[in-house]
Amino acid sequence: MTTLIIAITAIISITAFNKTEWLYRYQFNAYQILKRGQWYRIFTHGFLHANWNHLLVNMIVLFFFGKALENYFQYYLGTSTFYFIALYICSIIFSSLYDLKRYANDYNYNALGASGATSAIVFATIFFDPWQLLYFFFVIPIPGIVFGVLYLAYSYYMSKKQIDNIGHNSHFYGALFGFLFPILVKPELFSLFLQKLF
Repeated sequence: MTTLIIAITAIISITAFNKTEWLYRYQFNAYQILKRGQWYRIFTHGFLHANWNHLLVNMIVLFFFGKALENYFQYYLGTSTFYFIALYICSIIFSSLYDLKRYANDYNYNALGASGATSAIVFATIFFDPWQLLYFFFVIPIPGIVFGVLYLAYSYYMSKKQIDNIGHNSHFYGALFGFLFPILVKPELFSLFLQKLF
């Protein structure tokens, strides 16, 4: 399923690189969603990317963590396809809800990319194995739970500063949703997380 989502996202994003009208029509814009009823944007923006770098980073993260998460879903929930698709789609939507309210009257605020969903995939993986080493910048080993706390703190801080063009709110809320998703699906998994954590 990970590979299929990567392929679909890559095809749509690469096509949109040459069709700017797609960006204008399908990117996240809270004003267009709320004032003009273009609700599809809250989902379609997750399959568009600004450029090659944006696309490659999200798809590389999705590839490595998505494969691991599919295995966890299969082992703990008995199937992976349904839950993986549900997490991916719901995280795109959930990670946008804060900005939907925040930028409701800002016609000029636009966003795109799968970062909310990829953050959810990473944090769902951390949920199942909190001490697994993640390689920060592919070099520095750091336990997943430590990375998770630092990532949330950084995303929260940067969302308040608003000094760059990155959707830190989407990262933050996507990550939270990804961590909570296994508990929502099967509440007894929280005790598994605590056992692995301590």
